[in-house]
Amino acid sequence: MRRTRSVAAVAVTMSAALVLSACGGGGGDSDNNGGGGGGLNDSSATGGKGNNGDGTYNVPEVEQGGDVTVTHDAAYTAYNNGARSANNFNNTLVLNTMISEPFVVTDTMEILLNADVMESAEVTSEDPQVVEWKIREGVTWSDGEPWDCSDFYLSWFSKSRLATTEDGGELFAPASTTGYDIMTGSCEDDRTFVGEFSETYADWTGLFGSKAILPSHILEQETGIEDVLELSADSPQEELDAAAEFWNEGWNGFNPDLMPSSGPYMFDSWQQGTSVTVVRNPEWIGNPGGPDSITLQNIADANAQVTALQDQQVHVIAPQANSETAEQLQALTSQGVTYEAKAGLTFEHLDINLAREKFQDLALRQAFAACVDREELVDKLLKSVDPEAAPLGSLLFLPEEPGYEDLYSDITGQGADAAKEILEEGGWTQGSDGVYEKDGERASLTISHTALDRRTDSVALIQGTCAEAGIEVINDTDDNFLDTRVSEGDYDVALFAWVGTPYKASKASLYSIGGGQNWSGWENQEATDQFETVKNSLDEDERNAALSAADKAYAEDVLSIPLFQVPDAWAYAENVDHVTYQGSDGVTWNAAEWEVTS
Repeated sequence: MRRTRSVAAVAVTMSAALVLSACGGGGGDSDNNGGGGGGLNDSSATGGKGNNGDGTYNVPEVEQGGDVTVTHDAAYTAYNNGARSANNFNNTLVLNTMISEPFVVTDTMEILLNADVMESAEVTSEDPQVVEWKIREGVTWSDGEPWDCSDFYLSWFSKSRLATTEDGGELFAPASTTGYDIMTGSCEDDRTFVGEFSETYADWTGLFGSKAILPSHILEQETGIEDVLELSADSPQEELDAAAEFWNEGWNGFNPDLMPSSGPYMFDSWQQGTSVTVVRNPEWIGNPGGPDSITLQNIADANAQVTALQDQQVHVIAPQANSETAEQLQALTSQGVTYEAKAGLTFEHLDINLAREKFQDLALRQAFAACVDREELVDKLLKSVDPEAAPLGSLLFLPEEPGYEDLYSDITGQGADAAKEILEEGGWTQGSDGVYEKDGERASLTISHTALDRRTDSVALIQGTCAEAGIEVINDTDDNFLDTRVSEGDYDVALFAWVGTPYKASKASLYSIGGGQNWSGWENQEATDQFETVKNSLDEDERNAALSAADKAYAEDVLSIPLFQVPDAWAYAENVDHVTYQGSDGVTWNAAEWEVTS
């Protein structure tokens, strides 16, 4: 056995960014000339005040006082952001302030050890790979209970796939199991969690992120399970059932008694569907956060967010900006508002649901892609905001990443005649109403999405171009689409966004057979095999080659259509100091660092 001690934190660049969780979009479309903060290519990322420069992060000492209100597109719904039905960006924005993780990912995509709660996290053996997470002494939840190894154990066990029903079915329903399902977890002592991997897992620093570490003592209290550490595949079925039922559903909504904090802030109040407020956690072991309170207010309409900022009703916004809102925000710079924008990690895409029998027909998928004119979408929806905007040609890479190749320009936007030819060669015939038919099935599909203007406009444009091709497109706008429907596969075609993280292996959850976020039931064995290399190889070139092969396999099957990269845009009042945007966690990633002046 080779033993080594790796560095506790790893710095990564944007080239390692990848998508993890479903959301309504990463910030917003932004103008190329962001008044006060520079244009789209003028990043104001800072790495955070708490970056100690040695691979670690601590909440810094800041001036305390004042209340801050932050808007976001949709309401907070659940405390367990790791559950499949609750994993969304708007929950993340709230939980950033409350749930501690072993590592902090900054707005410059550096991965730093969270020294407020961790003593160390390191690889102690390479063959087999063994990782040890050591918790700092004295870390507690806001209710005074220890934040300890049992919390790590519950997080691992809920994602390990070890707990099953009596007939072998799934019990826990996590958004992702990647990495956890090849690890055996144990507690060396109250403060030390040890994971041994059955195969090399390169992105181990991403484990226990995404607000995944929840209070095991609350689950014990609510289920009657005496000790979470005793849970295993061989536990009595009634214990496994109870644990999974509470983990899946028991942390929905708002209940401070069941939802303590391990971070700088904790729950204070909630107005269902409207807002949630957090206040300082008196049990927090690190430096106190700056704002006295932070209210996350749900305002779906971008123009309404701008108006609220202008009227000083809110202090920080990150709207789904269009050219109109970008112009409005630039105009507010004369009133002391800072407007900033930078290229984001988020991209819009159309996911085709293979659970719908008609989409098993490759010709229909190809014809649909052929009538989706992405150039028109970009020209009409983004060019006025970003003159350099262009369609995205990959599901697995962004344009600035090594390995990026445009795979979709020859698949999409081929025009009505090309789409008709594809259908007719596939055995489809045009009906009297102009819509193609085959075996009693019409070439009709519904695109489902949340109520964002950009998405509504996208569907309207697609409806026009596809109607000319004999494909009927029906618009389905549902504010709650991302809450449950998308994870339940309740759609023909889903229009939404993925938000990036620095962890490439997490893509396996999206694009592998049986992946926790493969909600469209895609089955591409070649891509699945390639993701084994992505998860296991420590060689970056080898991993990129595997990602490239998987990318091409998905393009050939036309399972998802990438549309365009969404820039991040945000603005904040002059009484809040410099606010930055982190691609996967949004503006609240470092809210404890903010200082508020009168």
